[in-house]
Amino acid sequence: MVHKDHYKAVNDDEEAPWVKEPTIKIVNGDRNALDPVIVKRDENIERGNWSNKLEFILSCFSYAVGLGTIWRFPYLCYRNGGGAFLIPYAIMYVFAGLPLFFFELSFGQYASEGPVSIWKVAPFFQGIGYAMFVISFLIGIYYNMVVAWSFRYLFASMTSVLPWTSCDNVWNTKNCRDFDIKNCTLLEGLVDSSRTCHIKSEVSDSFWKELELMNTNSRLPADEYFHKRVLDISTGIHDLGPINWELALCLLLAWVCVFFVLLRGIKSFGKAVYFTALFPYLILTILLIRSATLPGFVDGIMFYLTPQWSKLTEASVWGDAAMQIFFSLSPCWGGLITLASYNRFHNNCFRDAVIVATGNVFTAFFAGFVIFGIIGFMAFELGTTVDKVATQGAGLAFAVYPEAVARLPIAPLWSILFFVMLLTLGLGTQFTVLETVVTTIVDLWPHKLRGKNHKWVLLTSTTVMFLLGLIMCTNGGMYVLQLIDTYAATFSALIIGMAEVCVIAWHYGIDRFLDDIKLMLGHDAPPRWYWRFVWKFFTPVIIVAILVFTLVDFRTLTYGDYTYPLEATIVGFLIALSSVAMVPIMAI
Repeated sequence: MVHKDHYKAVNDDEEAPWVKEPTIKIVNGDRNALDPVIVKRDENIERGNWSNKLEFILSCFSYAVGLGTIWRFPYLCYRNGGGAFLIPYAIMYVFAGLPLFFFELSFGQYASEGPVSIWKVAPFFQGIGYAMFVISFLIGIYYNMVVAWSFRYLFASMTSVLPWTSCDNVWNTKNCRDFDIKNCTLLEGLVDSSRTCHIKSEVSDSFWKELELMNTNSRLPADEYFHKRVLDISTGIHDLGPINWELALCLLLAWVCVFFVLLRGIKSFGKAVYFTALFPYLILTILLIRSATLPGFVDGIMFYLTPQWSKLTEASVWGDAAMQIFFSLSPCWGGLITLASYNRFHNNCFRDAVIVATGNVFTAFFAGFVIFGIIGFMAFELGTTVDKVATQGAGLAFAVYPEAVARLPIAPLWSILFFVMLLTLGLGTQFTVLETVVTTIVDLWPHKLRGKNHKWVLLTSTTVMFLLGLIMCTNGGMYVLQLIDTYAATFSALIIGMAEVCVIAWHYGIDRFLDDIKLMLGHDAPPRWYWRFVWKFFTPVIIVAILVFTLVDFRTLTYGDYTYPLEATIVGFLIALSSVAMVPIMAI
């Protein structure tokens, strides 16, 4: 594999300073005896390196531990057998998640190149790198929109009374319910639009049917605030409507934050991740302690963890475990290769892979206690069961959780903490996504774009992605966002992941790759036979299985009661093909 041959190790110690060949002065023929005037500096003078190992590890945490870790894993855990789900999840981690994570870190670190230029190792397959670039570009466009929502909620939380506390607002509909319905529910009653509780035995059958319909369509204040006030959502993707300038300004703010953090490349990026990687754990711990004092907490946790062993016989459970471990670690987007490419050559990337991948799993598990603790409280407040409240995705973060927070004492404080946490999680991932885009472009034309011109590449990329993201600030923007989210990095990322592993394992040679890793680490990644087996056989098979499961489980995309039209599905598949098509196109 191609690596930076013009950089020579001063000694074999992992902490050794690296310098360019012309500056090394060998004393009396001894490579380990250096001239005392030599000082430590970046090993890779042209591209730069992380200031220290911790910055790299934190950047990987910040990238991998994203919003999906918080709002998807807990839901999958409860849906797939509670604690029993941890068994297939752990197995998929050992045989698919960790191997792919370690693979990309090793690949990027050895070559010290971005996702496209790294394929000098196999020029015929450089389209894999371009596909990763396209995936990161598409993800970057919509992912920052979630950050913009978080900014919008953060600003709205800076008040004495949260705006989604009541139904007495201009955006609320007649289906909004802002009153305590717990007592009525316990009496098996239903409420009407005048906030009156009715018992079935006390009203006529026709009126009871009207009440049932009304309560079926009822919505909580936080749900209406998100859809009617923040999104001002339209009837479908065909009805985009005008740009919501409040959201557009929040999106601009999100991109400005990303731009300034990356302005000095990984040097400034490395400092920002101390906050974006560590702060969410502080907030999660605070929220867990607070939720543990609330009624319904134990019910929520029991619902989350109680094992249903019979679920282990269902193929869908194993499919969900494989998909979640694959997507939670964010491989195949080019981000891991980019981050690792700034490592020093002898960095122990095996240790880093184990730390980050394992930490991601434990973070997801830990977040489940916070999420289901609050959901248990929410169910208690509403006088219903946990399964009626549990959800995933944006609905959990921007509708269910804010509703629960609004019922706490000093609600604005808890709301601010929660949305600052979402901000740090979102920005942490977005930093790497944009850095991947910029690094790819700069590495393709290093002599023209490195140095002073780097900031212009960053500015251009940021501007273009912001302008393209404005479509998601329209009334129909949520439908566009979900369409891109569903198709940009699912089928395509799986195909790219299978391609990169197979090319290295079978075309470049698995033993050559393992020898390259040995050269970096100073020893084999233990055990060598295991990595040879999983990279040549098991990981590709698992990826193919996930792909087949995804295609078999494919359903027409929906959002709430809205079903996407056929033309939207076609556009979705074109989005997926836009990245995968790069592989054959660049091979021609």
